Amino acid sequence: MRMNKGVEWATHACTLLAPLGPDKGLSLTALADYHGVPQPYMAKQMQALSKAGIVRTSRGKSGGYALARPVDDISLWDIKQAVDGPEPAFRCTEIRQQGPCALPSAECKTPCAIAAAFARAEAAYRDALRGIKLSAIVSDVAGHADAKHIGDIVAWYQAHVTEMPVRP
Repeated sequence: MRMNKGVEWATHACTLLAPLGPDKGLSLTALADYHGVPQPYMAKQMQALSKAGIVRTSRGKSGGYALARPVDDISLWDIKQAVDGPEPAFRCTEIRQQGPCALPSAECKTPCAIAAAFARAEAAYRDALRGIKLSAIVSDVAGHADAKHIGDIVAWYQAHVTEMPVRP
């Protein structure tokens, strides 16, 4: 399955926000610069995450983005759905009702075998994404980084993290 590259960017942004907790955040500029991606495109992904309730945003000097939910409550499916939407990757066009051996629509009361197979595969794919939590990704990233890289990230955080206004 092909996925919008915005899903990757949004997942990286959430992974970067994850260690900060609810009272700290990162500006859009910092998120885009950290990943070397265009700010307008990162803004689009962050807006989608905000609309889905995955991140929260605050304007102003102490503003930025922070996760709106605990990392254990955010799955890869949540992020993918926020950015790409809930539509299935495979969309049946009822091709079996076309051509010289077309079936009449009255005989097509159930999905064709091809559409049914794709639906089962997509359900398994979505379930797999739902089973991968952001907390597991953060743990994997931390577990595979060397001490120098972790030090670089900590120094970068110290220069870029903002205080987010307390949520009521």
